[in-house]
This record gives sequence, C-alpha cells and structure tokens, in this order.
Amino acid sequence: MELDLNECDYVPNSGTGLQEPPFTTRVVLTDGGVYDNLGLETAWKRYQIVLVSDAGGVYAAEPDPEPEWFNHTRRVFDLIDNQVRSLRKRQVINSYQRSARMGAYWGIWTDIANYQVSQSLPCTTASTSKLASAPTRLKAMDEKLQNRLMNWGYAVSDAAMRKHVTAGSRRQGRHHYPNR
Repeated sequence: MELDLNECDYVPNSGTGLQEPPFTTRVVLTDGGVYDNLGLETAWKRYQIVLVSDAGGVYAAEPDPEPEWFNHTRRVFDLIDNQVRSLRKRQVINSYQRSARMGAYWGIWTDIANYQVSQSLPCTTASTSKLASAPTRLKAMDEKLQNRLMNWGYAVSDAAMRKHVTAGSRRQGRHHYPNR
C-alpha cells in the first residue's frame, strides 16, 4: 500500500532517522511478515514471557518445480521464508527449554494431543489439518470457516498455555462457537 503524506504531519526530530522527504511524504507499506513473520522481534526485546502463535503454512517438497522464472523465483522466496520461520521457531522453543524466556509456542499445524493436557478441547487432527490448509487471502472469508479457525486457535493456545505457562491449571472455557 502506498500512502501520500504531508511532511507537516510529522514532529521534526522526533525519531531516530529518515525524517526527510521522501520518507515523510511517500510511504510504501507491505505485510510485516516480510521482515518478521512471527512478529517476535519487538516482544523479544522487551518481555520475558513471550507467547507465539504461528498460523504459517507448511512448506512441501515440489516434485515438479515450475521452470518459468517468475514462479521459480516465488518458490525460492517461499523456501527462504520457510527456513527463516523454522529457525525462529527453533530459537524460541530452545529459549523456553533453557529458561532464557518463559512462554509457549503453538502453530496452526500443531497436533493438540502432543501437549498431553487433561481436558483439552476436542479437536481431531483430521479437522485441524483441514483448517490449517485453508488458503490465506486478503478478502472476506466464510463466517463458518472463520468461527472454526477461531475455535481451533482458542483450543490450541489453551493447551499450549496449560502445558508450558500455567501448568496444572484447568481448562476455563469451551469452544466459543460450539456448533461449528
């Protein structure tokens, strides 16, 4: 997205740099995931308890990659993104294991049974894998699918929190959209 702004909208010398045209008159924005896909950097610098919710997709092997340069380049970028995401995930989990940080990680592809907490909300691997495979896009999503995704997010975050942050606590709720 491109924003055309007025330089007078900024307080002079209130930042650490880039407070001059074209940075104060024309701003080009992109998805924050390009820089930090899990959104960890700011939280990591400021907090000891960091909760990570990863709704990223699974990168699969491609038996017959596209030879056309544009699609091949996109595939290379996807591979780089996957590697960075995997590295960040390992670093986060390792920091929890070393007690350098407290918190929990859960992902849309997580098998809720792996948390081994009592009374986890009912979520079959078959249904959650189907939800995890739902395509992401910048347009309206069917309300029923939205509700099912929110139920899944609530269930997996509840299990992760009760396993790693509030160990021994009891489940406090139920699916927010029980008929979904």
